[in-house]
Amino acid sequence: MHTPRELKALYAKGANISKQLREDYGLDKNSMEIIEIAYDLQTGSYIDRMKNIDATKYAEQYTSEIAKYILTLCEPETLLEAGVGEATTLAGVAGNLPMMRNCYGFDLSWSRVAYASTWLKEKGISNGSLCTGDLLNIPFRDSSIDVVYTSHSIEPNGGNEEAILKELFRVTKKYLILLEPAYELASEEAKKRMDSHGYCKGLEKTCLSLGLKVLEHKLFPMSANPQNPTAITIIEKLDATHKDGSSVFACPKYKTPLKEIDGALFSGEALIAYPILNNIPCLRIESGIFASKYAEVSEKLKKLS
Repeated sequence: MHTPRELKALYAKGANISKQLREDYGLDKNSMEIIEIAYDLQTGSYIDRMKNIDATKYAEQYTSEIAKYILTLCEPETLLEAGVGEATTLAGVAGNLPMMRNCYGFDLSWSRVAYASTWLKEKGISNGSLCTGDLLNIPFRDSSIDVVYTSHSIEPNGGNEEAILKELFRVTKKYLILLEPAYELASEEAKKRMDSHGYCKGLEKTCLSLGLKVLEHKLFPMSANPQNPTAITIIEKLDATHKDGSSVFACPKYKTPLKEIDGALFSGEALIAYPILNNIPCLRIESGIFASKYAEVSEKLKKLS
């Protein structure tokens, strides 16, 4: 079993960390812990890549193309990137949707979300709200976001496609857009590479098996890596309503509203407090603290101060 320090050294040498951890744990697919470690070790690499002129140009074209697809569907007031990484995609997409009121993003890694927060500010995106969270327990309320999209974030979650799609669809109000590996449309060489990384597959088939309305599924015109071609899948959600205008954040375990109390988001139903670190709500189930008296104590302390 490798220590985090050893894994960091292996990553610096170009090792496939997900594969190494699967071997360490004796697993045949990536767990959330494996994905978190593998991507957290990459923190900063996406923003560093944007220093390259060619990478910046590609990102501008990629995000502009995503925005164009969105605008053919609707003019969203709210937008969510599930698996936001360092927000190098969200910043570009949001920048191409001037009518949008609020954009959101979440990621497993607090470090990556922290970098994402600074990147959005640097890019002048003032209406962004980020948190930690995971695709299997999305910390947003039912039908709360007009357009939800992914950009290769389902990718490392091979084996969990159905559960993730259910969660993404639950949060969606109008349209769900998936930009993920085009496994079924890829070459045999590319498929072997995807299999070695534990990538997702069969997304269109899974959507249809769940009874979702798939409007489109085809190769996306842009892919950063020919060995990992991107497919775009567009799903429409009909007759969805978000009942009130309160915060879209939700308890990841119970999907119920949260109230901000003294540096935490508190679930009155679950009696769980989720901490806020450097203005980033930590909304993974593992981050929650069961604190049945949290609201009462906070109120008493206010009266005593």
